[in-house]
Formats: sequence, structure tokens, C-alpha cells
Amino acid sequence: MRVWTLVLTIPVVALLLQPLWAPRWGSGVLGEVSVAGPVAAVGTIVVFFGAVALYCVTLQQILSELPEWGRARSPRSVWLMFALPFNFVEDFFIVNDIAGSLSATSVVTDTSRNIWRTTGLAWCALQIISLFPGPIGLAGGALAILVWLGNWAHAGIIVRALSRAPLPRDQR
Repeated sequence: MRVWTLVLTIPVVALLLQPLWAPRWGSGVLGEVSVAGPVAAVGTIVVFFGAVALYCVTLQQILSELPEWGRARSPRSVWLMFALPFNFVEDFFIVNDIAGSLSATSVVTDTSRNIWRTTGLAWCALQIISLFPGPIGLAGGALAILVWLGNWAHAGIIVRALSRAPLPRDQR
């Protein structure tokens, strides 16, 4: 794990622990999720992490379709999105590295790669905002999910384009 990931995770941990040191600000992201009751909270968390797993599979497919020499990271490394609380920072690096890796192929245009990178970095930033208490955090979280879904859809388009590329499998 990068040193910057460790250092930048400190303020993320502070935001996650905010209900302990500033309870008057609200219950934080976990409190917001549990408002509908324990069953709904567990269901929401399971569905969310299931969706993240499917997103990781998509990202892994992107990297697997690229030539090894052009990859900025291993396809398996996308699973660091589950390394709480470091994932809030590491996600920025994952998105940026995948976007950089896409420059190793002419199948994905610069415009498509830049749109994917921009939406990816946007949802990363919005998920940090979602950790803030109150309406700002709720709005950030709602926007993060919408932008993330758009980024994921775009990732699917990229996977399909890469899988149709004429490059033989043994050269990837």
C-alpha cells in the first residue's frame, strides 16, 4: 500500500469516527444507514458490497484485457476497494491507474478514457463527502452512487470494446 494512502486515510478515519468525538453533528454514515432499522441496514450494506464486488470484477476485466506491459497495476489489486478504511483513498489510485493503463491500447479513445477517469475520480471525491454528517453527507452519498453507476456503465462499454479487439489473447 502506498504511503500516501496511509497518510490520507487519517482524515477519513476521523470522519468515520466523528460520532464519537462530535456527536452533536449527527450519527455519521453508519447512523444514516441504520435509520430504517437493523434489517434494512444489513440489507443495504450487503447489496452495496455486492455491487462493489461486481464493479471490481468489471475493473479486473478491463485490466485483464490489456497487455501486461501496459498495466499500471495488477488486475487483482482492484479488490483493495474492500480494504476499509484505506479504500476511500486507494480508490483514487485504482481509478487513475486503470485510466492510465487504458492508454496502452488504441481501442479506447482518449475522450472515452478521460470521461471514465473524470467520472471515476468524481465518485471517489463524492464518497469522501458522503462521510460528512448531515445533508452535505447525504447529498454527497446520493451523488456518489449516481456518478459511480455511470462510471460502471462506461466501464462495461470499455470491457466490451477491449474484448472485441483483434489483439490475440496470448499477446495480452
